[in-house]
Amino acid sequence: MIATLLGPDEPAPFAVAGRDGRSPFVVICDHAGRRLPRRLGTLGLSPHELVSHIAWDIGAGHVAKALASSLGAIIAWQPYSRLVIDCNRPLGADDSIVAHTERTFVPGNENLRQQDSDARAREIFVPYHEQIRTELDRRGVDRLPSILVSVHSFTPIFLDVVRPWHIGVLFNQDKRLAEPLLHLLREEGGLIVGCNEPYAASEISDFSIVHHGEKRGIPVVEIEIRQDLIANEAGQIAWTERLARLLVLAGRPLLSAKHT
Repeated sequence: MIATLLGPDEPAPFAVAGRDGRSPFVVICDHAGRRLPRRLGTLGLSPHELVSHIAWDIGAGHVAKALASSLGAIIAWQPYSRLVIDCNRPLGADDSIVAHTERTFVPGNENLRQQDSDARAREIFVPYHEQIRTELDRRGVDRLPSILVSVHSFTPIFLDVVRPWHIGVLFNQDKRLAEPLLHLLREEGGLIVGCNEPYAASEISDFSIVHHGEKRGIPVVEIEIRQDLIANEAGQIAWTERLARLLVLAGRPLLSAKHT
């Protein structure tokens, strides 16, 4: 018997808005939500743990949606918790489905049967990424330029180590958007801007920008914002306004050069 994960009345593993926008930007948010499929219960975690950063990227979904709206761009986001399956990790990666994250053990992820991990991949990871692929394919058919922006957030402190950066700009090989955005952010003043900090993007740690951006040949950047800066509405608005303004400036030369 093939294991199933999502009930027929549960939300789809992706949501899309702004399809009618003519903006070149395509915004994605892999860790926007913290929902758990009913079949998984609480994964053995407390309510406090299920609203903490181990479950989702706090504030990232709000900023991503507001940013897409401000840019007039399409957005795709993933509403289920990364504790179910991490949609920014290649399938089969050690941290695709974590049994231990930071200092927290996840009982519901221990000793998973292959059919159960396959169900998580089949019902959440695959349809989410197929939807992004479909949207980018559609834009290609319509001859619309695409610039991919992936929005994430990071904790101010991780394993007792303070992270000083206000924002990190992440990239793997394609620096076409990342380098000008780094420059513009550093010109803002008063910001500590990380270059591939607090994480360095790579093919084994960042599925989305590599698979949907670099392999497709479109300009791409991954943005990491410190969570305490976007934990409330005022911070989300401030960072949305800043990023919308700077992304337009950073992307303008790419569009004029037709690097799409």
